[in-house]
Amino acid sequence: MTDPIEQGIARGWRITDASTLSGDQTVESDVVVVGTGAGGGTTAEILAEAGLRVVLVEEGRLYHQPDFRMDEHEAYASLYQEGMSRMTADGSIAILQGRCVGGSTTVNWTSSFRTPEPTLNHWQQGFGLEDLSPQALAPWFDSREQRHSVAPWRIPPNTNNDVLRRGCEALDYAWGVIPRNVKSCWNLGYCGVGCPTNAKQGTLLTCIPGALNHRATLYHSLRAERLVMQQDHISHLQASALASDGLTPNGATVTLRARHFVVAASALGTPALLLRSQLPDPFEQVGKRTFLHPVNACVARMPETVAPYYGAPQSVYCDTFNFRDGVTGPAGYKLEVPPLHPALAAAVVPSHGRKQYKSLKQLPHMQALIALLRDGFHPDSPGGTVHLRDDGSPVLDYPLTDYLWRGLREAYLTMAELQFAAGARAVQPIHMDARWYTRWRDAREAIRALPMQVHRTRLFTAHQMGGCAMGSKPENSVTNSFGEHHHVANLSIHDASLFPTSIGANPQLTVYALAARNSEKLAMKLAMLVS
Repeated sequence: MTDPIEQGIARGWRITDASTLSGDQTVESDVVVVGTGAGGGTTAEILAEAGLRVVLVEEGRLYHQPDFRMDEHEAYASLYQEGMSRMTADGSIAILQGRCVGGSTTVNWTSSFRTPEPTLNHWQQGFGLEDLSPQALAPWFDSREQRHSVAPWRIPPNTNNDVLRRGCEALDYAWGVIPRNVKSCWNLGYCGVGCPTNAKQGTLLTCIPGALNHRATLYHSLRAERLVMQQDHISHLQASALASDGLTPNGATVTLRARHFVVAASALGTPALLLRSQLPDPFEQVGKRTFLHPVNACVARMPETVAPYYGAPQSVYCDTFNFRDGVTGPAGYKLEVPPLHPALAAAVVPSHGRKQYKSLKQLPHMQALIALLRDGFHPDSPGGTVHLRDDGSPVLDYPLTDYLWRGLREAYLTMAELQFAAGARAVQPIHMDARWYTRWRDAREAIRALPMQVHRTRLFTAHQMGGCAMGSKPENSVTNSFGEHHHVANLSIHDASLFPTSIGANPQLTVYALAARNSEKLAMKLAMLVS
């Protein structure tokens, strides 16, 4: 099997592993792009294709097919932020976030939804983003779906996902097939630890090669420390080379000078870089209204073999409860299915010792549902705030309000009912005070009585959004609708930190579309400056 990354390196792609640098460097370009995920990768490809000199800066390391060995222990440590131990400031929500070339598009589960129309309509009405209508964005979704081979999954769902379908049909809830960004997928199920067959069409195998084929330069293992201002614009980015462990500075620094800077370092990384840089922020909006999709889960023991570690991890979804009570009503939630690989299952299934061992012995018969809560649409869901630790790294303070707790309880009830309707023999909400229930009636009564409290309710997220919101008014936003910074002339933001709320769907396709739209405009602007 040929690997396009190896082929490109052999052809002379401009890639520098910063861990090998022994002295300081200064680099000149037209554009510096910080981040190589959905936003950064898309931006780099479009700008490089326009003939601009592009330099990509990635804190994580470059991993590709030979490194993806379907090994959870190895992958979580190397491919995820903080070795997959990142969490909110109080430890209440685990944050799964990629840290490698390709960012989270290298390790996500491939679900690729367009931004829900109610979300875009809300953005137009509440944030002055009239040019982001569903109709205006449709061509950008079309182009990105083609670029990343996005299409509804055509293979029958694995049993883990089929339980959601069966439950929905039994209870007369609508369900759908998830669009996935894959090509010639082997249906292995190990998307979350890096695709070993190069089927996943994240930026690692699409936009990054596209940019490098147009003479872009990639620095990996290089941490963007600070954007340095000169009058009303940024003169350069100061970056630190990291050792081969990907964490420790090796002493070398890289100074990157450019006409324009695009930050696409994620909804945690981008606000952190702006805060470290002390860029103009007269209305103190940077890092504020940072949103997650808080996720809770429910596991079930099924009579048949489920093998939740094999097959496309996510292929069925239910949106019945997402906007059922209106956009600004009680917290809505999208229902999906997570894979349950052994290490991941051990981390989330409640209990310890012999009790947990007894549960995990049933893993081949175990099924799971998750609910993605849609946050940011109600006054009682203001999101969180990104702060800087003493070492300059980001940490998210994310208060859980009564509004969210009510939504999480409703989601537990919905998931348990669906699993029983699909034939589950026993169901257990992922909550420290829950146990296995063998009847829906007992589960319903127990869930209604569960204490909805931090550290009792097990919560997760793989979706980080906001913190540098776009909007028409600088008083409540950081950029305009094209990601152009309100107060810094040559700075753009092209990632999910632009979202003024969460979106109620997996965000990667939204980031692809917005980054492509914003980059096309930026390319025209910069082409005139360069010429």
